[in-house]
Amino acid sequence: MPLDHFVSQVHLRNFAAPEMDGMLRAIKKSDLKTFNTRSQDVCRIQNGNTNPFLQQPRVIEEFLKGVEPCYNESVQKFRDDKIDQAAIHCVAGFVAYVITCSPTAMRLNSGPLKAMVNATAEVLDRSGKFSKAPAGSLGGKSLTELLADGAVSFDVDQKYPQAIGIDNIKHHVSMFGNSKWEVLLNFNDGDPYFSSDYPVAVETFDFNTPVNRVVPLAPDLAVRIVPDAARRGAQSDLSFSNFNYTRRAQKRQSVIALNRCLVQCAEDFVFHRDNEYWVKPFVTKNQPFRLDSVKERIQMGGRVGLAMSVRIVETPSSQPAPQSRR
Repeated sequence: MPLDHFVSQVHLRNFAAPEMDGMLRAIKKSDLKTFNTRSQDVCRIQNGNTNPFLQQPRVIEEFLKGVEPCYNESVQKFRDDKIDQAAIHCVAGFVAYVITCSPTAMRLNSGPLKAMVNATAEVLDRSGKFSKAPAGSLGGKSLTELLADGAVSFDVDQKYPQAIGIDNIKHHVSMFGNSKWEVLLNFNDGDPYFSSDYPVAVETFDFNTPVNRVVPLAPDLAVRIVPDAARRGAQSDLSFSNFNYTRRAQKRQSVIALNRCLVQCAEDFVFHRDNEYWVKPFVTKNQPFRLDSVKERIQMGGRVGLAMSVRIVETPSSQPAPQSRR
């Protein structure tokens, strides 16, 4: 069975420590252990790119042939302000792949499906389609009550939302590539950008606007993608005729804020180039946060609708947060 990398090795190698012969420095959010690793040994899953819901289970591998081989060249084009269609496609494709096929993406994308099933079950329950549960262990409760109590729950096969994402991956590339981008140049040598096992941090504002995606491409370079909500139903345009961008050098505090967001959005592994004393306290301080699917009920006349979005949420942590300069 193939070991598929859900974060491309070519991306991870950009964050390797030069003095460590290409090794990466890493910290696990789950237990705060630090370790050194090779890019080929992390962010991988057996058969991660194989999806049984698709007619061609490994079709995503064909897509990646147009992304991974041109990654370094595309990053250099963004540095040199020589951005072309190929560079846009490569970076947008990298982002689309992470938000579709990574474990974090499959977990997040299962949330709306589960919420839809729950909402459908409640509607059917109110219309009398389900009888009450047995009076014994389940207390004669309705399905709606059992769902609210957590006594009953629905599971979603995470390969199913992955299949939907793969089937729509060119649409994601088009959506990102026809958005407004900010090229975030980092000349702060002592504060390089981090990466992670989910290197697509999100910035959220409200349920009515798409989330911004902030993506580190290398320790000195990141991009912020600001999607255009008006293009949600637009036809795919892989010529990226609506692409526009600005370039800006980031002040140190802006780099720190972006790294904070990256750590909070990481599933578990955080990768950093330099062995600075402040890195572990910084990760520890942001350890209790993670990405999750969040729903909000919206009243529409006599009906109730559900809006879903991705948010950074705080989870309980047994690790005390030490003092940090960050």
